[in-house]
Amino acid sequence: MRFITNSLGVILVSMLLAGCTASPRFTSEKFSNETNDTHLLMQEGVASYYADEFNGRQTSNGETYDMNEMTAAHQTLPFSTRVRVTNIENGRTVIVRINDRGPFKDDRIIDLSLAAAKSLELIGPGTARVKLEVVELGNSSIKKP
Repeated sequence: MRFITNSLGVILVSMLLAGCTASPRFTSEKFSNETNDTHLLMQEGVASYYADEFNGRQTSNGETYDMNEMTAAHQTLPFSTRVRVTNIENGRTVIVRINDRGPFKDDRIIDLSLAAAKSLELIGPGTARVKLEVVELGNSSIKKP
């Protein structure tokens, strides 16, 4: 009987400790980061932009959206993360700060402010293939959608 009680105790303690292991800080299903260096967090996909309709409205982090600032919406990156966005089609680059959540269309990875979209020259086509690189991670952990 004592053996069973000790065995159950060991199993219970093992299960509790297994749940306490730390998860990697910089991981996401959509971002690659094999060395835990924040400069290597990258993602490729389609960018779009939002402007007039949302200008002056509250963003997900509580700020007022200003379409003339270099900001963007991303589904998982922490607020205040600074991201280098490169238009793969023309090589133009801009750095934006994440202050909102979105986009909510399956094929898009980031919604840019009007100012950022103009800098990347995606106003005419409305979307573009882009590469995202985290320059500075924001103040909270990456969240999975």
